[in-house]
Amino acid sequence: MIALISSVPEEGTLLTGQLRRKMVLSGKPVYTGSINNKAVIYTISGIGKTNAAHAATILLEKLSPEILVLFGVGGAYPSTGLALGDIVVAEKEVYGDEGVMLKDIFHGTELLGIPLLKKGRKKYFNEFRLDTTLVKKVLKAAQRVRHHAPCMTKVVTGTFVTVSTCTGTREKALTLEKRFGALCENMEGASVVHVCAMYDTPVIELRGISNIVSDRDKDKWDVPLAAAHCQEAVRELLKDL
Repeated sequence: MIALISSVPEEGTLLTGQLRRKMVLSGKPVYTGSINNKAVIYTISGIGKTNAAHAATILLEKLSPEILVLFGVGGAYPSTGLALGDIVVAEKEVYGDEGVMLKDIFHGTELLGIPLLKKGRKKYFNEFRLDTTLVKKVLKAAQRVRHHAPCMTKVVTGTFVTVSTCTGTREKALTLEKRFGALCENMEGASVVHVCAMYDTPVIELRGISNIVSDRDKDKWDVPLAAAHCQEAVRELLKDL
């Protein structure tokens, strides 16, 4: 069984139309069924780290999926060259807020000396890496979508930053892009990858670019396009998992 999570319903409308059964687990709507001959469970977490971590925990505890796929939309940082509707795949998720701010210089949780997670001898501070083999599978699936989506110019992998406060200025966007060497930002990813590391469950994250992170102007966004491309990539990915 493959678990799917998005933060809001608009990110998953094409997928819910293919799933027949709906139930509620611990307050979360859960859809079940089959997509491309794969058994699927899909929940809508709500925005933010806590909601996303809660949703992932529910699925892992109660339904024990073999793999978890987090998908949705995200904002690309200004210098990446990404355009609306492009697909990005996470090689690494970074908590962008957890740490210490000293004289306007941000330091991650390593400065505290307290890891966010410890598994055996491995310590996780702000960064969580994703499985490279799975990343390659997502890339191949998303490239198939690109061939019949003329407005999608790129499918790339890299670092995602998870923030609690969405970035609304170009200056801040450039700071975060440089600090983390990141492609994009979101509000859920690191927490889901974190929970999957706790449970030793393989995890994938992919997003469609809905906006370029700059001085906030929602008239320049295209959430439906980003969500549609991302869901098409998820459907293609399910063929390969």
